[in-house]
Amino acid sequence: MEENQKIPMRSQVKKEDTWAIEDMYATVEDWEKDFAAAKKVAEEAAEYAGRLGESAQALYDWSALTEKLDCMLSEIYGYASRVKDQDTADAAGQTLSARAMGLYVECSGLISFADPEILSIPEEKLEAFYAEKPELLKYRRSINEVRRCKDHILSPELEKILADAGEMAQAPGTVYSSLVNADLTFDPIKGSNEEELEVTGGSFIPLMQSPDRNVRKAAFESLYGGYGKVLNTAAGLLNAQVSQLKFFAKARKYPDALHASLDATNVPVEVYHNLIEAVHEDIGILHRYMRLRKKLMKTDELHMYDLYTSLVADADVKIPFEKAKEEVLDATAVLGKEYGEVLKHGFESRWIDVYENKGKRGGAYSAGQIVHPYVLLNYKGTLDSEFTLAHEMGHAMHSYLSTKNQEPVDREYVIFVAEVASTCNESLLMQHLLKKTQDKKTRAYLINYFLEQFRTTLYRQTMFAEFELKINELVQNGGSLTAEGLNKIYHDLNVFYYGDAVVVDDLIDREWARIPHFYYNYYVFQYSTGFSAAMALSERILSEGEPAVKDYLNFLSGGCSKDPISLLQGAGVDMRTAEPVHRALKLFDSLLDEMEALMEA
Repeated sequence: MEENQKIPMRSQVKKEDTWAIEDMYATVEDWEKDFAAAKKVAEEAAEYAGRLGESAQALYDWSALTEKLDCMLSEIYGYASRVKDQDTADAAGQTLSARAMGLYVECSGLISFADPEILSIPEEKLEAFYAEKPELLKYRRSINEVRRCKDHILSPELEKILADAGEMAQAPGTVYSSLVNADLTFDPIKGSNEEELEVTGGSFIPLMQSPDRNVRKAAFESLYGGYGKVLNTAAGLLNAQVSQLKFFAKARKYPDALHASLDATNVPVEVYHNLIEAVHEDIGILHRYMRLRKKLMKTDELHMYDLYTSLVADADVKIPFEKAKEEVLDATAVLGKEYGEVLKHGFESRWIDVYENKGKRGGAYSAGQIVHPYVLLNYKGTLDSEFTLAHEMGHAMHSYLSTKNQEPVDREYVIFVAEVASTCNESLLMQHLLKKTQDKKTRAYLINYFLEQFRTTLYRQTMFAEFELKINELVQNGGSLTAEGLNKIYHDLNVFYYGDAVVVDDLIDREWARIPHFYYNYYVFQYSTGFSAAMALSERILSEGEPAVKDYLNFLSGGCSKDPISLLQGAGVDMRTAEPVHRALKLFDSLLDEMEALMEA
């Protein structure tokens, strides 16, 4: 669907379409007060240096202070990030964000002595502390997490150096964000009626969904032509990002950045490799989908700019935001009354920043602040936008329920489980929409979208994960990342994943420069594992009802009170094996059968 509305300035957006940032801080002056107070709390916590093992009371008092500090820093940084992201070209927002990051690094340095001290407490002495002061048991899990990583925690002096280096470590991602969100622009294109269309990070996918192939091709060439102008800079930034990951992994005595990243969330490295191997084993199903797409589009050549448009002509409809909210509420009604009431409250209380504006950060995300979650969208009225709403509100509900049901020290779930709740919402929405329609064209349109979810989430994100693994291995072995080398790696992966039915256009080789998640430190594989887990969970919810819903809500309320593998096992999915991935791809294969039958009927 083409998007030809002029993108407004931030000041022109209606208040009701913006997030209620004032719920965190009514004014910047209030933020400044908390900013100053947080530093004092950190300084107070720093006074416990050398004392954590002296008594149960000292360890408890320090734990309570750092819990308070974490909550304050969450809101301080969250507010600054929301201000920056709503208009990345605004200098005031950039300044707030930089100051918040600086404060975070400074506070981390002040309390960096703690982990080595906690490790030095003998086990029997720690158990005596728990017996003497039962209130300390509140922090047992977080203390155990530190002790679990004993082999990778350094001396207090070295820990402080690493903490002080944190701001520099963020620099590649910070500069990249400014480059692509604030500075990089793309040439406008002509629409089907010769009208001028803007090409932006937010409008690109809707333009790629256009039924007009000339529009798709023009948008494709405009976007990747733009990235071509900054490709060497982007390569340099990505090289800096991967190099700093290598440095920190080596400093902490991990074999590589992959082990360091996954150990931080207590996820076995085998899960990463199992995912890639399972997808490789079932790559023929994606090739089958590409052959079907080429056949149904009746084209001699299927190009990369043909992959997003619907296979069902004239079924694409505009979905107003109000309708999208209503359908998401209806689809998630199976999760019970409380879930629905909170979700509706979020819709009505400006948890969401809805539409694109000039300078606004592209894409979408949910941030789990203590006051309530915040969701950034760039809503375009497409089916994809509706599913993005369901996805991000899944994150928001996960954050809300974990914050409500866990102590602050245990409220933040780890990233490995983050994509489960979001994708489960998407699956429930799809099943709801399919259930309420018997019209063959509408049903084929929805299944087409479902197929695309498998392609873009399970297969494509695994391809990203494999790319990320390859570039980290290259740097780990002494190499460096160049634009030419990155293009080659990315091209070869596209050829393998999409097969002979697709023309892998040279411009797609630059897509790596468009993916911000490569600055998130082995994040993307969790979209694929989360998708696989979510397919299994949604199937169980719809088939078993109340028992499955109860287990699922317990999972959403779990925060980080258990390790992520155990949390998912409690909900009914074992991600230690590749079985959920193969099971999800079996569903993908069956959907291809139905799609083929519907389109031939």
